[in-house]
Amino acid sequence: MHSRTRIVATVGPASDSDETLDAMIAAGADVFRLNLSHGTLEQHLALIPRIRQRAQLAGAVVAVLADLPGPKVRAGDFGPDGVTLVPGSGLALVTADGTSGAAQICVDYPTLLADLSAGDRVVIGDGAISLSVVSVDDTEAWCTVLTGGTVRGRPGVHLPSEHLQLGTPTSEDLVLARMMVAAGVDFLAVSFVRRADDLRAVRAAIAPATARLVAKIETVAALGHLDEIIAEANALMVARGDLGIECPLEDVPHLQKRIIRACVEAAVPVVTATQMMESMVTAPSPTRAEVSDIANAVFDGTDALMLSGETAVGADPALVVGTMSQVALRAEQEDSYRAWAERFDRHQRVPATGTAAPFGAAGANRHGPRRITMAITRAAAIAAVDADVAAILCCTRSGRTVQAMARFRPTARLIGLSPDPATVRALSLCWGVTALDVDEYANTDEMVWFAIEKSVHAGLVQRGDTVMVLACAPDAPITVATDMLRIVTVS
Repeated sequence: MHSRTRIVATVGPASDSDETLDAMIAAGADVFRLNLSHGTLEQHLALIPRIRQRAQLAGAVVAVLADLPGPKVRAGDFGPDGVTLVPGSGLALVTADGTSGAAQICVDYPTLLADLSAGDRVVIGDGAISLSVVSVDDTEAWCTVLTGGTVRGRPGVHLPSEHLQLGTPTSEDLVLARMMVAAGVDFLAVSFVRRADDLRAVRAAIAPATARLVAKIETVAALGHLDEIIAEANALMVARGDLGIECPLEDVPHLQKRIIRACVEAAVPVVTATQMMESMVTAPSPTRAEVSDIANAVFDGTDALMLSGETAVGADPALVVGTMSQVALRAEQEDSYRAWAERFDRHQRVPATGTAAPFGAAGANRHGPRRITMAITRAAAIAAVDADVAAILCCTRSGRTVQAMARFRPTARLIGLSPDPATVRALSLCWGVTALDVDEYANTDEMVWFAIEKSVHAGLVQRGDTVMVLACAPDAPITVATDMLRIVTVS
C-alpha cells in the first residue's frame, strides 16, 4: 500500500535502467523528474519514452517533470585537489574566466560587481561556504570568509537574487522548454522564479503548445509575489536548498508551512523538496531527523515529496522511494483528515476580488467559474462525511475539479476521471488521487454511469458502496465550472 502523498523521484545514473525504473514505480514513485542541469539533452530525451513504456507495462499512471536549469553563475576552476577557504580570511571576487584560489575567485558573470554591495552575502557551492562583501570597486569585490571549507571544481556562486540582473527563464531554458514539450513531458519546472511574468515568458515561448508549469520557490523575491505566482502556476515547489541560502535557515520551516498553506487554499499542488532523505545517498536507512521531516511535511499538507540525489546517484533508489512512501503512509495514518477538512473549511480563502485565483493559469482564474467550483467542492466535502461515501468521483478535463476536492483531504477514496491522457498523468502530482482515463460522453447521465462503471472495473468501488460524483455538462467548455453533484448507491 502506497501513501496518498505523492513521490517525485529524480532519474540519474543510478536509476536510469529499466530494472530500476520498474522497481521505483513498484515502490511508489508517481512522478519522474529529469534534472536538465545534469546529463545530456540526448539522455533526457531518450528517457521520456522509456518511462512511458515502463509505466504502461506496470499498469501505472506516472508523470514526467523536466526541471529547467535556470540562471547559473559559476566560479572558475579550483582544481581537482581543491582549495581550503579559512574563516576570517580575505579574498577578492573578480569577473574573469580563469582559475580560482584562496586569494581570488573568478566568476563567469559579467555584471558581478554591479550586482554586489557592501554587506551582501555570497554563497559558494551548496551553502556550506559563505562570504560577506566588505567593499566593491571597479575591479573587484573584497570579501571576508564567514564559513570556510574546501572547494573543488567549478562550484555555483549564489548572489542575492534581488540584485541579480541575470533573469529567469534564460534563453537556454526557453530552448529546452520547447524541446521538452515537443517530447511530451507533463510538467516543466521553472527555476528561480521571482514573479508571475517569469512563468508567462515560458508559456509564450512554447505556444501554441501547452504544458503545466511548476514554479520553484527559491528566492526572496518570489516570496514577495507568492499570490501572483500561485495564480499563474499549475504547481509550486518549495525548493528548500536555494531558499535556505537566500533566507536565514531558521526561517525555512516557517516559509515551507506558509507556501504549502497558500497552495492548498488555492487548490494548486505543492511539492516539498531538497535533502528529504539525503543520508540514503549512501546509507540503507534514513536518519531520525529525516523521518520527522517527511512526516511534518505530510502534516503541513504537502501534495508531494521530492527525492533528488537520493534516487539520481544513490546506492538504492527503489529502497529510498519505498522508505519515503512508508514514512508518509504512517504520517497519514496518524493525521486526522476529518479535523483537517473542518479546520480548513473554517479558514479557507475565497477572495471576493478573485485575486488569489486557484488552479493555475491558462484562463482558469475567472472569478465566476472559480467560485462555483470552489463552492461545490466545499459542499461535496461536507456531504461526503454526512453520507459516509466510499469514494468521490471527479469527472474532469483539466484536473481542476479534483485539485479543488483534494484541498479538503477527504478520507473517502478520491478518483479523477478524464478523457485527456495528459490530465490523467498530471494528476500524479495531486494528493490522494487515483486517476483513470475515460471516453467522451454525450450527456451527464451517461458520464455518471460510465464513471461509476469504470471505477468498479478498476476495483476502486464495490457494488453496494455509496459514492459521490462531481461533474459539469460533457459538452461544456473547459473553462466552465463544475456544477453538478450526485450521490449514488452502486447497484
